[in-house]
Amino acid sequence: MSLDLIKEVRQITGAGISDVKEALDEAGNDKDKAIEILRKKGQKIAAKKSDREIKEGVIATAGEGSKVAVVGLGCETDFVAKNEDFQAAVKGLAEKLLEMGKDGFTDWATKYIQDELIVKIGENLNLVMFDILEAKTVGTYLHSNKKVFSALILSEGSEDIAREVAMHIAAMAPKYLKVEEVATDELDKEKEIYREQLIKEGKPENMIDKILEGKVQKYYTEVCLLKQPFVKDDKKSVGEYLKDNGIEADKVEKFVYFSL
Repeated sequence: MSLDLIKEVRQITGAGISDVKEALDEAGNDKDKAIEILRKKGQKIAAKKSDREIKEGVIATAGEGSKVAVVGLGCETDFVAKNEDFQAAVKGLAEKLLEMGKDGFTDWATKYIQDELIVKIGENLNLVMFDILEAKTVGTYLHSNKKVFSALILSEGSEDIAREVAMHIAAMAPKYLKVEEVATDELDKEKEIYREQLIKEGKPENMIDKILEGKVQKYYTEVCLLKQPFVKDDKKSVGEYLKDNGIEADKVEKFVYFSL
């Protein structure tokens, strides 16, 4: 069993030296058989590790401009999440998603994770999320910890401005794009809570509805992206910031926020 053969199989599979030696021994030093053994072992490892809790992970993106692929891969420990090989693997998943599209990606990625990555990384791994964002303008932001991703998708407008708002989304985590999207039952529940608070505070009955409307408007500024005070200039809303930069509200198709 030559050292060069061990190194070659390690480079291909990312498996540890002892696992490579064991596989080569079982395969009679046949490189291809050894690789197959290690991949099958990866599936066995995946089965054994599948009940171990996913607590960490990273997000990676590929592409820019009008088309961006994003993938989130979960792992067990922060140690692995910070590992360069793991981060490169997630980046590779994003690049593959951009290349092949969403159809069939789940099956391909699941097999790749089980057959190769779990052997190499040695932890339970899980495909947490993936998506392809495609529009006239896609502005994205990935936080330095690689655990928070956000994007603003426009039918027209500046990518730089969209990216600025994507940074705001990462910081403020809005639930809705605009007021009209707020769920009626959620709004009714908020109103009920506010009304009970006002009654307990002893506010006059004839003033409650007026005060209530003010509280609802403030609630909108907390949960609706276009109503939120812009993080880089809280004297204007995100909607006003966009309008000042030539982007009307109807040009905003959607936003994306994801956190591991």
